Amino acid sequence: MEPNRAHCGIALALSAWAGIASAQQSGSWAIHDEKRPVPAVVTPGAEAGQPPSDAIVLFDGKDLAQWRSQKTPTAAPWIVENGEMRVALGSGGIQTVGAFGDCQLHVEWMEPATTTGESQDRGNSGVFLMGLYEVQVLESHTGKTYADGAAGGLYGQYPPLVNAARPMGQWQVYDIVFRAPRFDATGAVTSPARMTVLWNGVVVQNAQELTGPTAWKARPPYKAHAPRLPIGLQDHGHPVHFRNIWVRDLAE
Repeated sequence: MEPNRAHCGIALALSAWAGIASAQQSGSWAIHDEKRPVPAVVTPGAEAGQPPSDAIVLFDGKDLAQWRSQKTPTAAPWIVENGEMRVALGSGGIQTVGAFGDCQLHVEWMEPATTTGESQDRGNSGVFLMGLYEVQVLESHTGKTYADGAAGGLYGQYPPLVNAARPMGQWQVYDIVFRAPRFDATGAVTSPARMTVLWNGVVVQNAQELTGPTAWKARPPYKAHAPRLPIGLQDHGHPVHFRNIWVRDLAE
């Protein structure tokens, strides 16, 4: 196995922050205004893909304290071995204890070298922002499936711009910048969810606006929900591995 790491994780937040944090709203400040707030100092990870100083570490290879079962309000039932966690088949998905809205998320995942099956029955899992908006996990280096169900895709909505898959038995890296949807007082959408995804350092989703939550063979509309919800990982009956998961809140 190759201990591959992300090469562009820290830089991802730059595009997501533009026009969001008040300190960056150019219309609010005169050019070169000395009173304009300066950026907070963040220390990057010691290695590419490692969490920066302001990240919340969701999985560091030791335990699943930051996760719980999606089926019951109990501890996450997945398997932790050798600094990785692995789907415990049939146990159900897991979700973070904490809740998140706009964020930068780093996830590393691997399809076992023994992965078999066809189409969606080939190393299937998923990363769910807010438990609703999925970035697909699938063996897509040699496996074939429908375009909007491939790895790097926003499942059922947008295929990845390119297929950046590494072979089975090697670590894959997702760096995701997510902007949560906004709703008005009546529950109507004022701004849809948006995702930028880098897969192994390659942009595969570029500020893509989602049509609504993820579903199979359906395009359900948005329904108003809380501004912060847990991040989920899917149990789709395949022993997908995960490691080095961290998240950063992004300023509104």
